[in-house]
Amino acid sequence: MSKSESSSDSEKEVVAVSKHGQATIPKRFREKLEIDAPGKVLFRETEDGDVIVERVRSASEMQGFAARSEASTDVPATELLREKRERDRSDRDDRFPSK
Repeated sequence: MSKSESSSDSEKEVVAVSKHGQATIPKRFREKLEIDAPGKVLFRETEDGDVIVERVRSASEMQGFAARSEASTDVPATELLREKRERDRSDRDDRFPSK
């Protein structure tokens, strides 16, 4: 069961947590974050103590990433991925600003 609430600065939804610590991510948030099932999400805490939920890309989504991003490069793949994550994080933070 869930109860929806609206506020002027953000959308909120209260969901139940099972005795096993499981909660269902509401459909509108799954769609907004493009989270597919089965899939994975990352929970991270900001310096302000806010908890952010992020979609974790599947291996198949990442396949060929370096070739698409930088066809001829001597930059290690880990550095390319780190830069891509930073851009994604920045884009997401722009779309979903914290307090």
